[in-house]
Amino acid sequence: MTTSLPSQSLDAATLARAGNELVETLRDLIRIRSINPPPADAPDGELRAATHIAAILEDAGIPAEVVEPVDGRGSVVATVRGDGTGGAPLLLLGHLDVVPAPPERWTHDPFAGDVADGYIWGRGAVDMKNLVAMELGILRLLAGEARAAGRDPASDPIPGLTRDIRFAVTADEEAGGLAGIHWLVEDRPETLLAAAAINESGAVATTLAGRRFYPIGVAEKGYAVYRIAVHGTWGHGSMPRDDNAAVRAAAVVARLNVQGAPRLTPTMRRFLDGMADELDGEIARIVRSLAADDPRLGEAAAAAACDPTSARLVRSLLRDTISPNVIHAGVKYNVIPGEAVVELDCRVLPDTTEEAMAALVVDRLGPELASYCDVELVIFGEPVEAPADGLLWDVMTATIRDHDPAGIPLPIMVPFATDAKHTARLGIPTYGFSPLQLDPDESFLERFHGVDERVGVDALRWGLPVLYDVVRRFCR
Repeated sequence: MTTSLPSQSLDAATLARAGNELVETLRDLIRIRSINPPPADAPDGELRAATHIAAILEDAGIPAEVVEPVDGRGSVVATVRGDGTGGAPLLLLGHLDVVPAPPERWTHDPFAGDVADGYIWGRGAVDMKNLVAMELGILRLLAGEARAAGRDPASDPIPGLTRDIRFAVTADEEAGGLAGIHWLVEDRPETLLAAAAINESGAVATTLAGRRFYPIGVAEKGYAVYRIAVHGTWGHGSMPRDDNAAVRAAAVVARLNVQGAPRLTPTMRRFLDGMADELDGEIARIVRSLAADDPRLGEAAAAAACDPTSARLVRSLLRDTISPNVIHAGVKYNVIPGEAVVELDCRVLPDTTEEAMAALVVDRLGPELASYCDVELVIFGEPVEAPADGLLWDVMTATIRDHDPAGIPLPIMVPFATDAKHTARLGIPTYGFSPLQLDPDESFLERFHGVDERVGVDALRWGLPVLYDVVRRFCR
């Protein structure tokens, strides 16, 4: 990999203008209430966001198509051309839906796109309109370079590109993607097919013991949602009984909330070993203990090395997890319920099958409690992995080091699901790479789906040329 950076060929005024446009693009996207599930007062938010993005691309001279397989649930796709000599395209992927954001506890209106204290505030600033805005910024830059060379970005190859670049920003990612990327995979796969894809959740700077790490997402856990029907006996509330379904449901929740033993995957071993190799003394020993076979050592290490949020992340990445999140029971205060329902969010490591996860749930309940319960699968999503080697991996890691010589890129698994679940069905290796250089004290993980979601303006401006260089280098 050459050490020359394509972004260094951009003049300062062009890069500054692109940075300003990036900030305003993200603010505009935040102001579009593309909430999933769509609320009654914004039923077409995803369609409006897709149409807005398409208009940005059309204004840059790039044809874009909005698809709407379900009323109000829009996605947008586009392509810019290379000369075709470099191989299959690169896919820039994203989603435009966001989770709800009740405003009561927010410092700023979650859909105002305010800029304050060095941050852009609002729902989607982190998950994941920031990367969508960066990807749009890259396409705008490339289209401008085509026009400067006397070419039409709608039809002519972009100067210096040997591969096409596909762009797909989809609806419904926050609820499984069935009305978004799933439809594209099934009905319009030609809009997605690529040698590799860049997606959300990776290359965000994390500082430990003074060293700056950039975990790049190469794998993600799968998910299994179960609904447990808990059976009891109906009765009068004046005469309490042990077979009260609500009481049994409480026992189900208590039993399942105790997490199991860790199981270290190859990706997480490489991550932890790579991090430990860059650290010294006691902190290096603690990080290595996270990968210990004895779960007591790992638990002690997580508590010693990590803040509470990071410790929860590490624990979740080292085991199959069960989180009982919804409980339904009872019809009236003086009626003992004979039925209750508990809904589980289970996240599974690579190589854990749905059958194995269901068996773990039943085993964790134990024979007596399980005899009162019916366990029903609601939905299952496979874990996915991409190789932490090859051309795109080499480009991403080299580019991080070129922009931050002290930075250390490492592969990691993420605990949640993304649209990579669907691109995997087309054989597209998909990587979490949304580069941001953060202050060491940033609590970035807490901002996913959290109150006061926000992203730093300087972090965004740093990430734009990083992503530009990755795209240019991979596609030249």
